[in-house]
Amino acid sequence: MSGAPSNQPDADIDLGRLVKAVWDRKALVAGLTAGAAVLAFVVTGLIDPLYKAETRVLIETREPVYSSDQAQPSSDAALLDERAVTSQVEILRSTDLVKQAARELDLSSRSEFDPAADISALGNILITLGLKKDPLLVPADERILKEFYKKLDVYAVPGSRVIGVEFSSEDPELSAAVSNALVDAYLAFQSGAKLENNTDASAWLEPEIARLREKVRESEEKVAKYRAEKGLLLVNQQDTIAAKQLSDISTELSRVRGERADAEARAQSVRNALESGQSVDAISDVLDSPVVQRLRESEGGVRAQIADLSTTLLDNHPRMKGLRAQLQDIEAQIVSETRKVLASLESNARIGKIREAELVAQLNALKAGSAREGEETVELRSLEREAAAQRDLLETYLSRYREAASRSEPKALPADARVISRAVPASESYFPKTGAIIIVSALATFLLTAIGIMLAELLSGRALRPSSSAIARQPDHSSSNAAQAPAPTAPESGAVLLPFIANDAEDFTVEAVADQLIGERVPVAICVSPEGDEGSASSVMLARTVAGDGRQALIIDLTGSACPTELMAESMRLPGLTDLMCGEIAIADSIHPDRLSPAHIIPRGNANARRAMRALDRLPMIIDALTEAYDLVIVECGAADAGAVARIARSEESEIVLSILRAGEELVSKFLADFHEHGFENVLLMTPGSPLSPLGTRTSAA
Repeated sequence: MSGAPSNQPDADIDLGRLVKAVWDRKALVAGLTAGAAVLAFVVTGLIDPLYKAETRVLIETREPVYSSDQAQPSSDAALLDERAVTSQVEILRSTDLVKQAARELDLSSRSEFDPAADISALGNILITLGLKKDPLLVPADERILKEFYKKLDVYAVPGSRVIGVEFSSEDPELSAAVSNALVDAYLAFQSGAKLENNTDASAWLEPEIARLREKVRESEEKVAKYRAEKGLLLVNQQDTIAAKQLSDISTELSRVRGERADAEARAQSVRNALESGQSVDAISDVLDSPVVQRLRESEGGVRAQIADLSTTLLDNHPRMKGLRAQLQDIEAQIVSETRKVLASLESNARIGKIREAELVAQLNALKAGSAREGEETVELRSLEREAAAQRDLLETYLSRYREAASRSEPKALPADARVISRAVPASESYFPKTGAIIIVSALATFLLTAIGIMLAELLSGRALRPSSSAIARQPDHSSSNAAQAPAPTAPESGAVLLPFIANDAEDFTVEAVADQLIGERVPVAICVSPEGDEGSASSVMLARTVAGDGRQALIIDLTGSACPTELMAESMRLPGLTDLMCGEIAIADSIHPDRLSPAHIIPRGNANARRAMRALDRLPMIIDALTEAYDLVIVECGAADAGAVARIARSEESEIVLSILRAGEELVSKFLADFHEHGFENVLLMTPGSPLSPLGTRTSAA
């Protein structure tokens, strides 16, 4: 593996030496710690204690018990959302409420709220010299408000409609009194706002009601006048005279038509019986006649006599002939009476027909008048609707006015808030916390003193020792690499020293280099491609080969042409290394997957490359962080020289990979010599598709 430059020896921190240095100065550390604790105790004793009191208010809609709005509390509560509660917080912090509470409690007479009124001698001198602004030039109210707001804290309790009002003061009684006074002023302000709205509503409704009363009276007068002019007088609540007459005549016409039809049917029945010679005993109209009934009785008596005498007398007997003659006379009288009944029925039918004709004539006349009345009724309905609308509006205004008048007292309008917890004087101060301040001061002094002693040891070099890796990197020509190609101790005249070529079995393919990096668990491989993008493509192949073997591989594109980015990234516009170096993104945001393999890439990026190069010294730290997550981090530097690579290859476990495709032995020797001059002793050569070394059969040159 390649080491760091030889002119920068590594050293480790001797933690035992640091702890010993602190222990040797334990008296100083203990003294400073104790002094800090005593000083904190004295300072906290000189500070005036502050007491805090809190009042809590619940924001809710509140209406009088008799109000109709009580029927819909849920809809009003829905309006008290988070923004509404925040608005109430700002109202509680309003200047008017603060001034009102300050006046009620006479805070201007307390020096706690107006420290500028008592200026020290030093302060007067500074004001005289113009080094300090005279605080008395500021109005007293503004000075009191400034101090008031410093001590006041109004906040909304998350997830609720509760507002807390906290106030701190040197006097516990005053802190509770101020919190309660501010809340009382807020509740009075809420009630006053409702009362003002109610008063404004009453003042507006009163003239409106008077105006509406006049309009209602005029509308009703128009309706009555129009009815009288057009004769649309009502018989009942709905019908006019003409409509009532039309209804009655229609009913009478139906009745007369029925009677006429009935009389005609009965007359036809009697006529048919007479014409056919049938008995009229089945006709009810004939039977109902008293004359017919008497004749039937006489006929019955005669028939009874004939039947009685027929048993003793013959048919030619005068008595029998007389009875039969009497019977024929009675039957003739019955027929005559039947014809009279028929004449009566026909007369009734004719009278019904005449009555029907008269009613039809009257009905037609009323229909013509009803049509005209219908047109006039349209205008009447319009006037009635206007009058009804004005009347309804007047009733609504009267109802609102009566409700507003009933709320003329402040107690009738509760505020939309309720105190759920009043402030009480605190028994203990919340500041200063003497015990906590002493502990924190002592602990901070102890840590600062110990850190100072450790830094002094580190800067003096007494706490540094040579690292084991630096010792291990001392030249040892008995190693296997030295056995294969021993580095010359003294160069011949005109010869160039080259670093060891560390490829196993002189196999320079991408697969062989990948196997060697995986086998030696190399965390960082810095690839240099003197021939440009072709060599950079080999580095991409190396990353994909390592990832294909199940290892976590990442390649960092440090080239100017962005060849690895073009070959692996989904887009050339992805954020990458330059954005990371400029501090515009985090490390995680700069890493993107390869589109053809499980490998990852940090592309070139979109930020200004010149500005990013100024922070190049941060790259080793970034690489060290990435080695915690990846098995192999490949830094593709493109056609970079050894001096530029030396700025990156600071880790002892970094491996230099020289990607060569077609360069000859002379050019490769030049590259190797350049790396040797910058302290890199081992270099891996990588030639895609060729197992031979660009230096022939040599692994080093002298």
